Amino acid sequence: MNDIRVSALALLHPQRRELLMVRKTGTSSFMLPGGKPEESETAEDTIVREIAEELGLDLDRHRLRALGTFAAAAANEADHRVIGDVFCYDGVPEALDVENIEHLAEIAEAGWFPIDPLPADNDVRQFAPLTRDEVIPALRAVQRSAG
Repeated sequence: MNDIRVSALALLHPQRRELLMVRKTGTSSFMLPGGKPEESETAEDTIVREIAEELGLDLDRHRLRALGTFAAAAANEADHRVIGDVFCYDGVPEALDVENIEHLAEIAEAGWFPIDPLPADNDVRQFAPLTRDEVIPALRAVQRSAG
């Protein structure tokens, strides 16, 4: 099995228990925004660049905090595993319109999805295993310990 390293952003809606997810062009799986590092980029550098490219947002690095590093089967590439360095963001980025999320680059769709419970996969929409099986349980655990 081949590994794919990524950085991803777990961004929660400011009023609802919903997580921002994106679907890349030509795929049916929603996942956290983010992507692969360029040569010599840190995980934090990667997420800042990827969010600018995919959503047109400038992240304040001081508001990023590491949620953890997680691994799961890749959503869109057979025989691959994705290893994701996942970051949370305190609040929402200044330029984000939570009701009308702008998306750029290879992103076909962006939206908010409830995490308690996450909707079931169906024929036209699935959720990436990394998000569904690893990140969402970690977010729930952090919220329980903070609550």
